[in-house]
Amino acid sequence: MLKKYFRRLESIIALAQSLMTPKQFIFLSSVLIGISCSLAVIVLKTFAHSVFSFATYINGILKLSFINSILPIVGILLTVFVVKKVLNGTIQKGTSQILYAVAKKASIIPRKQMYAQIVTSSLTVGLGGSAGLESPIVITGAAFGSNFAQNYKMSYKDRTLMIGCGVAAGIAAAFNAPIAGVLFAIEVLLVDVSISAFTPIMISAATGALVSAIVLDESILLSFKKQETFDYHNIPFYVILGVLTGLVAIYYSRNFQRVEHYFAKQQIGPYKKALIGSSMLALLIFIFPTLFGEGYESIKTLSETDPGKLLDNTLFADFRNNNWVLLLFVGATMMVKVFASGLTIGSGGNGGNFAPSLFLGSYLGYFFSKLVTLIGLSKLPISNFTMVGMAGILSGLFHAPLTAIFLIAEITGGYGLMIPLMMVSSISFAISKRYEKYSLDVKGLAKKGHAFTSNKDSNILSTLDIDSIIQCDYLTVHPDENLSKLVDLISHSNQVVFAVVDNEKDLLGVVHFNDIREIIFNAYRVKYTQIKDVMKIPAATISSYDSMEIVMKKFETTKSAFLPVIRNEKYYGFISKSIALEAYRTKLRSMTIE
Repeated sequence: MLKKYFRRLESIIALAQSLMTPKQFIFLSSVLIGISCSLAVIVLKTFAHSVFSFATYINGILKLSFINSILPIVGILLTVFVVKKVLNGTIQKGTSQILYAVAKKASIIPRKQMYAQIVTSSLTVGLGGSAGLESPIVITGAAFGSNFAQNYKMSYKDRTLMIGCGVAAGIAAAFNAPIAGVLFAIEVLLVDVSISAFTPIMISAATGALVSAIVLDESILLSFKKQETFDYHNIPFYVILGVLTGLVAIYYSRNFQRVEHYFAKQQIGPYKKALIGSSMLALLIFIFPTLFGEGYESIKTLSETDPGKLLDNTLFADFRNNNWVLLLFVGATMMVKVFASGLTIGSGGNGGNFAPSLFLGSYLGYFFSKLVTLIGLSKLPISNFTMVGMAGILSGLFHAPLTAIFLIAEITGGYGLMIPLMMVSSISFAISKRYEKYSLDVKGLAKKGHAFTSNKDSNILSTLDIDSIIQCDYLTVHPDENLSKLVDLISHSNQVVFAVVDNEKDLLGVVHFNDIREIIFNAYRVKYTQIKDVMKIPAATISSYDSMEIVMKKFETTKSAFLPVIRNEKYYGFISKSIALEAYRTKLRSMTIE
């Protein structure tokens, strides 16, 4: 019955496509993708919130504080079971796979990602795993966009645009923040977007936010009511917070990867790995219950008038009115959050680092402002610092300052904190970028040689295949031959550069036509001059395993038009700078979304 309904819907959309202009159909597609993504967000958020409410109810009524520790173990084990039995044993995690799909896979994302992320992340995070739902939401949105475009035979550019629409709608629906959704899609994921592409992305983000706002209960979304007026006298403290968030973002990024890599190296079965990791997570949650799930409820609590509620139903409940105990609890929770998130994802669960970054930022903002207030240095607006801290960590961890600024501005219901948001986000980004070249999600790609950065030229060069521009059919000469052989080759080919090799194909030098132009018109010198007398050592050589970015740097440094290529220590061919630049221009045109 459901299949019949979807086939009928597909027929209606196909009919609409035949009656519309391509631009009109893109606008319609952006609305449909926005609706689809928002429905996925509603399912995920509602499930996660329901489980959290259930666990809170059990703790409050039956005083079973250990229930929060049991549920994450069950969730991660169920996630591993689903991956093995339903998803063929593999599932890709992290938003970097979207970048890779756009650059290397012609914007084609597997169909199973339309449901795999929803199922696995709802089990992991919904049952208390200390991670976020936003990364799975983003991947699901991208998969919706890609598969919609594939289904209706859209071009590579339009497929990429539909991916951007799905990503923007996912973030917009998750936070009721359409501007942040648009900025996240453009700032973090898409290589290059023209102004005209903004319209469908904005339509999709607005649609996702609208459906989410209508259907989802406001209490499920992360939002804040309490906000104090910005006081310029606190600027020095915001500067310090910016530095702290940058340093903590680096701390989180490095330690998260250490935990994740530790589990990846363990040669044990997936269920055993899941049980070990989730048991360690359970212990952390037993001591620090606010590590349970996304943690958005505790973020709201910190910004309200009674943050001592965080200590209710914990081992420290007797000290809920002690400011120093609360401060130490918040600081300790902040420092162990990275290990909780690393254990959740590294042991086999599925989730992202978006929510943990907001959790970490709010706890850091509260800790810093409360500490300054308690020691009597200044009376700071704690709720403001709690909210601005979120922008700092988000900016530093994802290298996305604009997304961070406007996300927090939107979820706080106004732009009264715009100045401190801009200050803290930019300082955090500058510090994080100084010590971490790549954002957390891009690090894995970088280690595999598929690095993506905010530098558009580097991004495009990283997608070019060096083998496609190596010319292996160039004629070669031997050093003991005289110039008459070379003159004969020049007269019967279009080559202007020749590699000088020995019998074992070792590169000895190169001869360029311009260097022997005067000699070849002198018959006597041609007859009695050997090639080894006129060859030159190449200004640089290229390994066939070099990246295109390295190749272009060598061309720039040497000012050469041709450079020889070495493979397995033997001469292999030449790369022409003009051909390399033409490949770059072609790729640039294909990757620009218009």
